[in-house]
Amino acid sequence: MTRPVLEVVQAGLVSYAEALEWQRALAQARIDGRLGTDLLLLLEHPAVVTLGRTSDAGHLLRRDGIEVFETERGGDVTFHGPGQLVGYPIIDLSRHKPDLHWYLRTLEQALIEALAGLSIPAERNAGYTGVWTRGRKIASIGIHVKQWVTWHGFALNVTTDLTEFERIVPCGIAGVDMTSVERELGAGSGAQSLMNESVAAVIRGFARAFGAETVLRDEIPGSAAQPLARG
Repeated sequence: MTRPVLEVVQAGLVSYAEALEWQRALAQARIDGRLGTDLLLLLEHPAVVTLGRTSDAGHLLRRDGIEVFETERGGDVTFHGPGQLVGYPIIDLSRHKPDLHWYLRTLEQALIEALAGLSIPAERNAGYTGVWTRGRKIASIGIHVKQWVTWHGFALNVTTDLTEFERIVPCGIAGVDMTSVERELGAGSGAQSLMNESVAAVIRGFARAFGAETVLRDEIPGSAAQPLARG
């Protein structure tokens, strides 16, 4: 049986607004059949707070001049910033399993596999979406699905400044302790090395969890196609 192809684009640092436009265009292209394979966008954002469909306004504790976006994804409030690996899978679930519960659990499994590859024991936390390690939350997940095509996705803290989460109640979970790959592994590898290792681990994790063949490409496909700077 032929494995599904998952194309992977490493886009570097991209504004949240631009990445959101990419996702919406790519998801529509996947729905229309103009995008022939599933796609995973991997990138970082400048500091920004996003609010999901079920956000509680009281969970944004202070803005301090930071941009805030209301989005169509599920979930509550979260922070994105440099040092955080953000992944946006554009996946046609009708070609895998049209089941949102299955998709969320498979996203979690991809990240659990990735963290295992980084020697970080990770697990689910019953009743919550996302990934934890040693009782601390290391990855957040919030998705949107239209006609079984997904966008939005996950945020894995790699070298993220964890004090930034003090401006919100992360994912609406009072008292949650946020952590990162850097915090769990301790001092050692440099920030860029940790990010590179995390990107490679996430790609491997997706290949295993989704049973996919991953193919790297250097541009956003379709109408938004453009070469991408690495950095």
